[in-house]
Amino acid sequence: MSIPYEIFSIGNNEVKPLVIVNVFEKDGEKLFKILSDIGCRDCYLAVLEPSDWQIDLSPWKSKAVFPKGDDFGEGADNYIKEICENVVPEIDEKLNHNVSSYYIAGYSFAGLFALYSLYKTDMFEGAVCASGSLWFSGFKDYVTGHKMLSKPKKIYFSLGDRESKTKNPVMRTVDDRTRSIYTFYKDNGTECIYEMNSGNHFTETTLRLAKGIKWILL
Repeated sequence: MSIPYEIFSIGNNEVKPLVIVNVFEKDGEKLFKILSDIGCRDCYLAVLEPSDWQIDLSPWKSKAVFPKGDDFGEGADNYIKEICENVVPEIDEKLNHNVSSYYIAGYSFAGLFALYSLYKTDMFEGAVCASGSLWFSGFKDYVTGHKMLSKPKKIYFSLGDRESKTKNPVMRTVDDRTRSIYTFYKDNGTECIYEMNSGNHFTETTLRLAKGIKWILL
């Protein structure tokens, strides 16, 4: 597996955190610009592009949630391994080993993947789950029934206030499940925030992701 990526640098410091972000389209430049505009602290940004979201980012097999949609695969474990064993060391070398810490962030299904990765590696000190697909079958039970490999410093959650207002019975659970998972982490001593935004799942997606990245780096 070879994962394409771009690297961006925010701020003038050479030694700073690296944030791994999985994106659906080539929007690294847009994310970089928004992070710069909203005053994010200095960091490196590694923008990765999975070849198939519903396989690469999926923790396990699950049926499609839409009548004409594809089923989900179980490629997340291999994808995480590729990130940790190959992508991050390669990026670290390109940055002359100036990375001070590592974080992971994502929107939608990549937000779910960001949380899942905390159970498979102790590399990341924090995660952003922006409008995360926490409706995913079995994920809430997985979170409450398993231990992270290393307790993160911070986890950011967000959702749009229209996202759970849908006829789809699976998608309709997203607010309840996000609140439940957020509360579970918070009650277990992890610093968390759950931010509600205006709009549906497709409203200001890059800005929502950027706000989460800014917060975990504070």
